[in-house]
Amino acid sequence: MRPYAQHPALRLRQAVADVGMLAWTLLWILAARAAHGAVLVLAEPGRAVEDLGRSVGGSMESAAGVAEDLPVVGDELSAPFDALAEASGSVRGAGQSAQDAVDTLATVLAVLLVVLPVGWMLLRWLPWRLRYVREAGAATRLLAGPSPDVELLAARALATAPLPRLAALPTGTGAAWRAGDPAATRALAELELARLGLRLDGTSARPDRPRSWPEHG
Repeated sequence: MRPYAQHPALRLRQAVADVGMLAWTLLWILAARAAHGAVLVLAEPGRAVEDLGRSVGGSMESAAGVAEDLPVVGDELSAPFDALAEASGSVRGAGQSAQDAVDTLATVLAVLLVVLPVGWMLLRWLPWRLRYVREAGAATRLLAGPSPDVELLAARALATAPLPRLAALPTGTGAAWRAGDPAATRALAELELARLGLRLDGTSARPDRPRSWPEHG
């Protein structure tokens, strides 16, 4: 597997794209954390309601206990306090429900702030990087061993290279390649490898090429 090109310009572009992807992800993670914390502030009223209900409930339970100790009328006197203590439970539940709703909202918002922009960028970055790794790996396998299969690379260049780049080759390159000329085959193979930022024979040096190839019978 070859994740980066040998050519400095393309390798720099790939490295910048990878770093940019990481920076983009980190940026939205930090933004999501900030948004999560900001939304959680909205839970403070619910927390205050829950604390109030708990405080009132505790006070009413204490008052009910004191009232029950009174002779004769203790049970009747403690009944209203017991009812208020039970009602405070509903208040606590309402406060807790408000906090849960805010917490859910904060979590969903934070997840969306990461998933949507990062996912959008990932769909643009990942196919490009995977395609390069796949093609560069295949080209590297063709070049492996004592006899690199430059003929296949040359055929690929003839089939897919942009016409301006083919036209920039010496006149008669196609005919020379059909005739099996090694220099023409190498020139076409180098053209395909240049698209991937790779080098033939591990060097970027290229021999001087003629402006046209000799006629082949």
